Amino acid sequence: MAHSDTLQAELLHLFERHDVELEEDEDWLVTDGDFPAVRATWQDGDAGRPGRLDVDVVISEERHIEESFAGNGSGATGLRDALGAFQRNVLYVLLAACWYVTDDRRIQLQSWDLGARSWDVFVGPLAFSRDDVAAPEGWLSGVQDALRNESLSGQLHWIRLFHRRDDDGSVTAEALLDNEPWPGGDRLLAQLPWPATDKGYSARCFMALDIRDY
Repeated sequence: MAHSDTLQAELLHLFERHDVELEEDEDWLVTDGDFPAVRATWQDGDAGRPGRLDVDVVISEERHIEESFAGNGSGATGLRDALGAFQRNVLYVLLAACWYVTDDRRIQLQSWDLGARSWDVFVGPLAFSRDDVAAPEGWLSGVQDALRNESLSGQLHWIRLFHRRDDDGSVTAEALLDNEPWPGGDRLLAQLPWPATDKGYSARCFMALDIRDY
């Protein structure tokens, strides 16, 4: 297990580099003594397996965002690898949705009308494990259409999409909405024209939606 103080310091500095000042409060990093609060834990891998970084962002008393990242390598090397994946795939969406620090070079910013409400949408990259695999056409508009069938409360929501194709062609996919299984997202993932390749690959995306302020 990596030393928790070292991981907390790494996380604190990561947010500082993006102009978010957090304060240490035991295992948590808090915002002006309140929410949002963030915590990370690292578990070393064993027998050559990747380690695991868990990041927990509490946005209110009853709601928190959970994301996990594999880290290849042992000890500090694996931790740095996992922190890099967190930064590339999720951090910039969290900064925009939770701390209102937006970098449109790193994420897509969109406005969607869903039901009677308008939403600011912060879309992280659809990140592939291989550089030679392209995103399926229409995937983002498909997410928007799938959300039209949901009754979204007037607060922050977040989505995680995951698709993996193994070398033998078998597919594993998962869609989560607010940390919970999302059947509409699962149906979307099954319908998208994912590339069929000889070698396997995986893809993941994290995004968030917040009520638009007028």
